[in-house]
Amino acid sequence: MCLATAYKNKETKEQIICENITKILIDGDNITMLDILGDEIKVEGKISMVDLTKSVVIIDAA
Repeated sequence: MCLATAYKNKETKEQIICENITKILIDGDNITMLDILGDEIKVEGKISMVDLTKSVVIIDAA
């Protein structure tokens, strides 16, 4: 199983929004991420990049 990490605006440790993401749901500018424990993290923004080989998601968020 590949789990992703989401970052706010850039890929740095300080910008981590959520780790161990199993599912991402998008509804307009609303992004809901579910982690391996089933916890939900919601942010407003847009996904700007996904790198599946590195399991990285970059979200442009305010």
